[in-house]
Amino acid sequence: MESILSEYIFGDICVQYRMDDQTKMVGLQLLPNGMQEKVQPKRQAIDPLMQVMIRGDGFPDGFANGHTMRNNASMRRFAFAGQEKQESANSSRIITKLKTEDGHQLTQRLDYRSGEKGLHLQTTFTNGSDAPAIIDMLSSFCLGGITPFVGGDAPGCLMIHRLRSKWSNEARLESISTEDLQLEPSWSGYGVACERFGQTGSMPVRKYFPMMAIEDTTNHVMWGVQLGCPSSWQMELYRRDDALCISGGLADDDFGHWHKTIQPGESFTTPVASLTVCVGTIDALSARLTAMQATPLQKLAMPARLPVIFNEFCTTWGNPSQENIQRILAHLKGRDIDYFVIDAGWYADEVKGWDANMGDWEINRRLFPDGLESVVNAIHRAGLKAGIWFEPEVCGQDARAYQQTDHLLKRNGTPISTGRRRFWNLCDPWVKDNLERHVIELLKRYGFEYIKIDYNDSIGIGCDHPDGLGEGLRQNQLAAQSLMTHIRESIPGILVENCSSGGHRLEPSFLSVSQLSSFSDAHEVREIPVIAANLHRAMLPRQSLIWAVLRKNDTPKRMIWSLCATCLGVMCLSGDIYDLSEDQWSIVEEGIRFYRAVSSVIEKGETIHHGPKINSYRHPEGWQTIERTAESGGEKLIVAHVFDAQPVEIRVALKGKYQISDRLADPNCQTWIEGEELVMHLADGACALHLQQA
Repeated sequence: MESILSEYIFGDICVQYRMDDQTKMVGLQLLPNGMQEKVQPKRQAIDPLMQVMIRGDGFPDGFANGHTMRNNASMRRFAFAGQEKQESANSSRIITKLKTEDGHQLTQRLDYRSGEKGLHLQTTFTNGSDAPAIIDMLSSFCLGGITPFVGGDAPGCLMIHRLRSKWSNEARLESISTEDLQLEPSWSGYGVACERFGQTGSMPVRKYFPMMAIEDTTNHVMWGVQLGCPSSWQMELYRRDDALCISGGLADDDFGHWHKTIQPGESFTTPVASLTVCVGTIDALSARLTAMQATPLQKLAMPARLPVIFNEFCTTWGNPSQENIQRILAHLKGRDIDYFVIDAGWYADEVKGWDANMGDWEINRRLFPDGLESVVNAIHRAGLKAGIWFEPEVCGQDARAYQQTDHLLKRNGTPISTGRRRFWNLCDPWVKDNLERHVIELLKRYGFEYIKIDYNDSIGIGCDHPDGLGEGLRQNQLAAQSLMTHIRESIPGILVENCSSGGHRLEPSFLSVSQLSSFSDAHEVREIPVIAANLHRAMLPRQSLIWAVLRKNDTPKRMIWSLCATCLGVMCLSGDIYDLSEDQWSIVEEGIRFYRAVSSVIEKGETIHHGPKINSYRHPEGWQTIERTAESGGEKLIVAHVFDAQPVEIRVALKGKYQISDRLADPNCQTWIEGEELVMHLADGACALHLQQA
């Protein structure tokens, strides 16, 4: 028998803790508030609200060993030990404890912040015994009982949504049924069905984003979770009976070589997971999760308005110099652009070049005969703020730093080398001092107000550490984030751009320590708007830096295509700036003006995707429309891209009366309002519209 241990209402979410009356095991279930009476009877066991694997205990049965560590013999030793609610003016916290007879304790902290539409979960393991304990797995979250609104095992009712990712192809939505993932329960309920996925290494969204949603397609209920983890992580879908269960956290010893020794009296706490449930679509669920990322930004020095960035990389291609920067500035002066960023190459070796010379950070005096001070002053005189590129966590094979092996990350005693890069041991005090002198002091000395922190390869499964490779990786990644925080604290007001070959670090913990993030390395390809729109499901557009690379041969159609895409995030310009004609500059300035007009909707709003599935990103077909509605509901931003040569008529139901107040559009684009419907007619082009309530 099971019973409801407790129930709490947080906004429109009902939190239920259910307990097995015999074993005293507690599980967690989330429901949209108001649907409690619609719960159906099911054949299901309580799935523990926390999971741990203590080394020495038995592995799970049901043919599960090697696929999952969930529901192992360690969990059978834990039982409910208490729960309390703590309240403050703007938040609530539920603390739930499980204990073993030999003193081990699991503590779940569930936090709700007023105004948010989700919950934050963390797990703490405390060793209350008199001997060291090694944990091989510890979950950040566990959620059971999915779906409670369909009786039995709910055949044909459950869809899994994940965001897949690879270089220049970030955040592709994958939707697949539980049946196609073989997550149906077996006829006897014995064999375990499990889908474990995630990524290993120091690029936390290299394979998947740490995000997952489960959809009850019959009742249109969505459960979703997003994990903030800068190192190897995993998520699991687990089924043994009528209910689907999900969990996740740090990649365990099987999946990510992670384990941790906890001494008597010590504790270890997992990364934070954000969870929510709602009635609606994947877009509605994503909006709830990404909105929860806004709270950490209140601690950062965010720009007073969404900036316009100019980055010279796609202008000079790694060959910035005092001469060409001054030439570029002559064309940018007086225009409505906020930052000028000097990208890679300012430290280039005279013979070997720039792309494998990271780590020594010495100014190339041939390229900059008057030093960086002269260039920064020129940027300021042109009315822009100055930024510069670093890749501080690595050193290239052409740099002297590459041979500082005592201070580099190692695996099995050998420096980790990938291509032409090695990696600093960021936990090493010598390395911290080295970066202080070569990075932070340079920023201070020349008055830089923006730093682009790039990161262009992965440590892989981990690095040498007494607790194993995974723990070495985890600690190094936390040190990387501490470096970002230290830069911001050392130079008040500086903007930090989080870049990792574009978008390999677009997860909540990195997003919380940097004001901006590069959306992708897809700098000037047709799929830019597809990737930029995808990212609305994973991050706030106000942090997503989207490139518009402008070329002297660009037609007005092509320029507007690029500029419209930047309205899906933060505008970043580059390209043949000193070769653009006056007519082309007029289009760019019109794009900037429109971007400024809709910036408030980009900053605070909610996104809906429209259009058919785009199968090939490299060769896109069809069309895509993004509808973003301001928090007040009084404004909308519409960004449409059509990939086909044949004209397409796009209709968007607006759910209210609006009028077109402004537009940035392909010259042949036609747009009008019919009642409460927006109509757009265009071919192989783009348009962006600003709508206001009539």
